[in-house]
Amino acid sequence: MGDIQDNSHASILELSDVVRSVETVDGMKPIIDRFNYSFTSGKIHTIVGPSGSGKSSLLRLINRLDEKTSGDITFLGRSIESYPVTDLRIKIALVFQTPYLFPGTVKSNLTYSCGEQNSNNDEALGELLQKVGLEPGLLNRPHDKLSVGQQQRVALARSLSLEPDILMLDEPTSALDPGAARTIEDLLRDLNERFNLTLIMVTHNFEQALRLKGTSLVLVEGRLVESGESKELFEHPKNELTRKFIAGDLR
Repeated sequence: MGDIQDNSHASILELSDVVRSVETVDGMKPIIDRFNYSFTSGKIHTIVGPSGSGKSSLLRLINRLDEKTSGDITFLGRSIESYPVTDLRIKIALVFQTPYLFPGTVKSNLTYSCGEQNSNNDEALGELLQKVGLEPGLLNRPHDKLSVGQQQRVALARSLSLEPDILMLDEPTSALDPGAARTIEDLLRDLNERFNLTLIMVTHNFEQALRLKGTSLVLVEGRLVESGESKELFEHPKNELTRKFIAGDLR
């Protein structure tokens, strides 16, 4: 399948023969089909593919929002089932496609997840906002007075307050204009470089995957058809399905 793994980084998350099947009128259908991959620590991993290929479903399995039908998922050498679900979702944080903020201020959204020691520490909360490129002066702004791009960055800051080992993102720029999307892309690259944060991001746009660099995985009908360093993969695809996806023949 053309896997390119960087051996200088340790494996942080491994999926072995993972299947997720759902019941349909025609019987059980796999939406994730015998998925095998080892995600390396400190890397940006983008998951691309046509609509309905199982990209978001894969993130939900890793975060245990859905349960796999068979196979094994291990995080830091332990089965994900061995972690309390709350602990797992702190260690592997998930940012959704549409940013969801609780009613209230930016500060109240951040204090919800950052723990008592920082809940009244405006300086620490301001530093958290600065990590995602927002001004500390936004702390007291109501959540509904933020732009969509600002909301997405607050959602990112809230996830980062958990100090996760892995940050997963499900098409976080799909609702943003091109300028705001590029800002989020720049932010993600910066977080990866400054904090060695492992990122796993779903996107339908292979050009975005190229801009983020790192490694890419191409998912079609629940199957991993090709993976490797993003530039090499998209400029010299080896799999016919990858070529069709790049050409726009798979939607």
